[in-house]
Amino acid sequence: MDIGEWHAKEILYYCDGCGDPTIHSSEELQTLAPPRCKFGYDILVEVGTAWFLRRRSETSIQEELARKHIRISKSEIEYLAQKFIIYLAVVHRENGSKIKEDMALRGGYILQLDGTCEGESPHLMSVLDGLSEIVLDNVKIPSENAEQIIPFLSRIKETYGLPQALVSDMGKGIGLAIQKVFPLVPAFLCHFHFLRDLGNDLFGIENDIIRTHLKKYGLQSLLGKLVKELKPIMKADPTGIDSLVTCIESQNGDEETAPEFLPAVYALILWGLGAKHQGDGLGFPFDRPHLVFYQRLAILRSTFTKIQPAPPIDRPLYQQLICTLQKVMDDPILHYTASQMQQKVLVFDRLRRAMRITLPGKKQGLNDEGEDTDIRTIEKGVTEFREWLCGDPTLSADADVQKMIAQLDKYWEKLFADPIVVDTPNGKVTIQPQRTNNLLERFFRNLKHSHCKKTGTSSMKKVLTTMLPDTPLVKNLENRHYMEMILKGRASLEERFAEIDSNTIREEMKKAKIQNEGIPRKLKKIITKHDFPGILMKCFS
Repeated sequence: MDIGEWHAKEILYYCDGCGDPTIHSSEELQTLAPPRCKFGYDILVEVGTAWFLRRRSETSIQEELARKHIRISKSEIEYLAQKFIIYLAVVHRENGSKIKEDMALRGGYILQLDGTCEGESPHLMSVLDGLSEIVLDNVKIPSENAEQIIPFLSRIKETYGLPQALVSDMGKGIGLAIQKVFPLVPAFLCHFHFLRDLGNDLFGIENDIIRTHLKKYGLQSLLGKLVKELKPIMKADPTGIDSLVTCIESQNGDEETAPEFLPAVYALILWGLGAKHQGDGLGFPFDRPHLVFYQRLAILRSTFTKIQPAPPIDRPLYQQLICTLQKVMDDPILHYTASQMQQKVLVFDRLRRAMRITLPGKKQGLNDEGEDTDIRTIEKGVTEFREWLCGDPTLSADADVQKMIAQLDKYWEKLFADPIVVDTPNGKVTIQPQRTNNLLERFFRNLKHSHCKKTGTSSMKKVLTTMLPDTPLVKNLENRHYMEMILKGRASLEERFAEIDSNTIREEMKKAKIQNEGIPRKLKKIITKHDFPGILMKCFS
């Protein structure tokens, strides 16, 4: 990158006298660029880090490199980004024994297993050490069944040995695979996943009913149109907003200082629409935007009725809004379902407080690893919660609550992990298994945010289909200790990549291309012919 485009003339030497067929090439050139490649290692690393760590788009990377007089197409950027992952994966595997030794010095490792998928995309599954926070291995599999996961876990076992404990979600396939490969290793459930599954079972149906019924009335669209209509009015005369803010801040509600009606309507609608952003960034069932939206609509209807001037304002959109709000409030299914869901939410939030994790009102999002509380104290709190639940005749009669109690009983032993004491070369070490898999959850969430930022679309199906399985290894690049291990004394990734045999990289690139190729190009070319079946029949005849 310091030079820009240049042309290398390489002189190859061999010994004509001794009969040694070895050809000696330029050692310096090999440290700058891979053989038969037009971009150097520094550009390869620049593209890889910009793409995966700084979350830059192809256009942004292209512009950054152009300022350094490097001409590169978007397709070449995408190719180099994939090649970066291949190099990183090869370096990672070469250091498997070193990583294993390093983990042994700390007493071993806690295997955290998690995966992600979208629609019919493959499952991207990753394994991370909960102590060092190093991603150990990754795989793409068609589905999360035991037959697909067992070979992956067997590879982990062969490379890194037995873990001290395992933390995973409640997936049936994952559970069976763990029992098969690690039958004697203590296996625990991620508290975050456990609560998420319980919440989905407890009031997931009610949430779906509220969402579909609200969508039928089109209120979000109607509120948005009214905001668009009122916005220029508020902008043209900001005194109404100023008066409203002053009144609210001083909490002065007498008639002489009462705010104007339209600014109040504008602010109330914005507040109502803010329901979709309600929550702590944890997703459903911890955040319930549809229920909150319905509850805010009820408040809007009541408030508009109380502050409505006489005669009512002559705005068709506003009158349509009032009419639609009344229909929503008169909907018996919505009213009953929201009431039922709210009761179950109170039960769910009480369990969250007992487990000391994902507490309502905290804004840590997926950074929430739970309160640093003794595990027996947490178990005592959950025991008291269960006793309260069983002692309430109304709650305990509910089928969904009965299912929650059954789930607690079924997984009780997998929820509360005692500290593990292990022997190391430096003496005994106490290890406390992580309560969550949130490190991997955060990575998958960041992956989705990065994709949204680059493309403007939220669907990850295509990305997960074409993504190289070892992409999660980029998370390790933020770990200083990991970098020291894989660099082996070299100053940079560029120098370390230059030591990798280029033939190894070419073979890995071929494997990756075959794995990601849905339909072979040659086949795709002929099946797109409109008369393909007829041509095929002629071949047989």
